[in-house]
Amino acid sequence: MKTADPELMRAINRFHVLDTIRRHGPIARVEISERTELSATTVSQITGLLIEEGLIAPRQVGDIRSTARGRPRVMLELNPDAARVVGVKIGAHRIVAVVTNFLGDVLASLTLPVRVERQPPGVVADLVEDAIRRCVADARLSLKEINSVCVSLPGVVEHGSGLIRYSPVLRKSPTGLRDALLARLDLPVLIESDANAVTVAEHWFRLCRDLDNFLVVTLEQSIGLGVMHEGQIYRGARGISFNLGDLVTSSPGSAAISRLADFAAEPAILASCGEDPQLIDAARLGRGLAHLMGKGGVLEAERPSYRQAAATAGRAIGLAVANLVTLFAPPRVVLVGSSLALGEDLVGSLRQALARAVPPYLSDVTELVTDDMDDSAWARGAAATALRELYGAPWGTTGPARGPAPINHQEETAPWTGSRLE
Repeated sequence: MKTADPELMRAINRFHVLDTIRRHGPIARVEISERTELSATTVSQITGLLIEEGLIAPRQVGDIRSTARGRPRVMLELNPDAARVVGVKIGAHRIVAVVTNFLGDVLASLTLPVRVERQPPGVVADLVEDAIRRCVADARLSLKEINSVCVSLPGVVEHGSGLIRYSPVLRKSPTGLRDALLARLDLPVLIESDANAVTVAEHWFRLCRDLDNFLVVTLEQSIGLGVMHEGQIYRGARGISFNLGDLVTSSPGSAAISRLADFAAEPAILASCGEDPQLIDAARLGRGLAHLMGKGGVLEAERPSYRQAAATAGRAIGLAVANLVTLFAPPRVVLVGSSLALGEDLVGSLRQALARAVPPYLSDVTELVTDDMDDSAWARGAAATALRELYGAPWGTTGPARGPAPINHQEETAPWTGSRLE
């Protein structure tokens, strides 16, 4: 029987201890041992090193004393100043950045309106750099005080190498965004899909803090999928993230291939509403869905094509979610993203399709919830993704790689051009 790598086991144990303190602190060592199922000796060794490194801090609790030794009870909590990271969310019409401390508390946030898909690669890298620098300055910090950066965007990303295989908001893929930011910032940089980043946000801050197994479906420019399994983000080969919008939906007898995003992603919903000049202009500014909504917060009844487009998308997404429930049987599926602005016309038809399509023996297993989070919450998820890397690696030695990881295929990252790399 092959034994586990001792270094790997130590890193895993370290991560679980840190994550337990984050989730349940202030917490005593004995409770850490109970929650992680690690021995008291192992917990004592790990927490002792974490205190020496300044990642956690002991706190004596009032006059509560141990009857066995007569000493004040010591509780452990994260040191919020142990690290600071930047999380970035690149969307089709804006770039959002947040700076957080070691707990994930937001110290500063910034939104930069820009039509990203119109910009050449070097300009996108410049804009992301500027957003990071300005947000760090707003937090009254310097780049030297930042430990790492995580940039998230819709599409398919290889974790580790940072290769962007596809993104609907960039002109060309694959791109060397990570290499460009490494050269500009001289900081560890992680590139992640926004679906995975928002899944971390749900686990850390929002609707799934009580779960270690759940799914997140993102409904925006693309339809993304995040899978949390046993408290870890589940990825494919080479760390590839998932894009649910590429799910094939055509019948076996059809020669044409149709995909979920072709009629259920936000651009497809807007395009199906016809040649409305006002809608087209609003969509260019990222306000297409807002244009569809009436003053009462529902789709305008006098424009039935809008409601039909939303209902069609909802039914298609509902069938896709039913397939996910059949495959994974998760206790919870969370829907997030700008398409939720379509309200009951989309979500109601989605729920109905899901109820019809899910196998009867799983009908009571999965809870479907929606989370109306703003872009800063997505960026905070990217920051939490960077923190997870720090939690899971020996402090100050590994974490997000400074250089590009080897890519085991012939496709290389494309060079990014721009004055700052010349």
